[in-house]
Amino acid sequence: MPMKGRFAPSPTGRMHLGNVYSALLSWLSVRSQGGAWVLRIEDLDPQRSRREFARQIEDDLRWLGLDWDEYFVQSDRSEIYTHYLNVLGQKGLTYPCYCTRADIMATQAPHESDGRIVYAGTCRPKQLEEAWLNIDAHPSGRKPATRIIVPDEEISFVDAHYGEQSVNLARHCGDFVLRRADGAWAYQLAVVVDDALMGITEVVRGRDLLLSAPQQIYLYRLLGFETPTFCHLPLLCNLAGQRLCKRDKSLDLGEIRKAGHLPEAVIGKLAFYAGIIDHAEPVSAQELVSEFSWNRVPLEDILVGPLFEVNEE
Repeated sequence: MPMKGRFAPSPTGRMHLGNVYSALLSWLSVRSQGGAWVLRIEDLDPQRSRREFARQIEDDLRWLGLDWDEYFVQSDRSEIYTHYLNVLGQKGLTYPCYCTRADIMATQAPHESDGRIVYAGTCRPKQLEEAWLNIDAHPSGRKPATRIIVPDEEISFVDAHYGEQSVNLARHCGDFVLRRADGAWAYQLAVVVDDALMGITEVVRGRDLLLSAPQQIYLYRLLGFETPTFCHLPLLCNLAGQRLCKRDKSLDLGEIRKAGHLPEAVIGKLAFYAGIIDHAEPVSAQELVSEFSWNRVPLEDILVGPLFEVNEE
């Protein structure tokens, strides 16, 4: 299969430098291997995603010189996700869940050290063949989410940047949601189906999603899909060690462009912080293709000061 990677932003606002950093390294990894790069707009949350933000992302990527070979929008693909959810249901692996977040917190479910909730299996039926009987029977009239049963076993994989990983899904997250109660598709199912059907062979993203890989590998296996290579990135953090986020106006690409900074300056600074070049200097993305190597990218999160001056008024 030809090498193919993807950048999959959520259109919830203008791109910021953390988004650009992930996009750049994904693009460089693909182009350095002669592969194709897919842009996929992950607009599954109708309350947060806006089409105008997707257009801004496209414009920002063009400005940066990060071209793509294929383009998809997740909100156009609901029928596809429905088909594969039904496949899992026919295997007897899904069940309706009426628990709200407040309900789950009230059960004092075990928590991971980073604050994630491990679902305790409150709604998991004793007899799976009866899981979808009387699904409208909840006293509140609440509609159910759909969860998938996970095994109490280790799922292991080798991350291309962080090496051997092994996670027990039952202890890490418990049975997880594939479709929310409001009908919105959960991230895990949509990205697995999309990556498989789009022929994605390499997934590059921040290490904050490292523990999502075992959930996705589990779904790949259940659906009979080939698992891609996962390659996770160290995070860009401010000098206090906090992950860069949109709240800092100096990280907003719209503000950076408005202030007159050139795309080569943005690319050069991010490439320097990622270890691809030895000092920060203006450079095009295309010029970096021959310089790129994962061996140059650090494992530890990257502390950065203010990257650009913008008008904070």
